[in-house]
This record gives sequence, structure tokens and C-alpha cells, in this order.
Amino acid sequence: MDGFQEQLWVLLLGSLLGLELIGKVPPTLHTPLMSGANAISGITMLAALTLITRAGENTLLLGLGSVSLGFALFNVVGGFLVTDRMLTMFRSRKSSGGSR
Repeated sequence: MDGFQEQLWVLLLGSLLGLELIGKVPPTLHTPLMSGANAISGITMLAALTLITRAGENTLLLGLGSVSLGFALFNVVGGFLVTDRMLTMFRSRKSSGGSR
């Protein structure tokens, strides 16, 4: 088996394992897990920005860095929106009048 096939198997098995694990997480834990994913995606964004700045004229590295940055940014923004939505559920209805 060549290296490419091995990488595809790792990707396939990792994806199936991730789906199985995520499917077993109760809904009350999804938001705290999203906060952890935001931290990891923040690190991914820094790595992608570093890759983009050091890529020079290599278009492959520029493309990979840009795609990585896009996915990580999408995850961070989505995570913050979900976290903000969750936090609004816990605010009391009386305090939503403007004073905190």
C-alpha cells in the first residue's frame, strides 16, 4: 500500500471515529466543546497565517494556507455565534432592558 492510500485510510477512519464520537455527545455538552474547538481553530489560524507569510512564491503553500485559514475562520466565527446564542439563553429576561 502506498503512502497516499494509507493517508486516505487514516482520513476515512478518523472521520468515521469523529462522527461516532460526536453522535454520542449529549446536546448540553456541544457548546463547551465548541469553545475548545475555537481555541484549536485559533491556533490553526495562526499556523495558516504563518504558512501564508512564509510561502513566498510557492502557490501550493499559499493555496493550502488560504484554505486552512478560511476553514479555521469559519469555525471560529460559527463557534462564537453559537456561544453567544447559548449565553443569551441564560440571561434573565428582566436584565435585557439595557442595564447590567
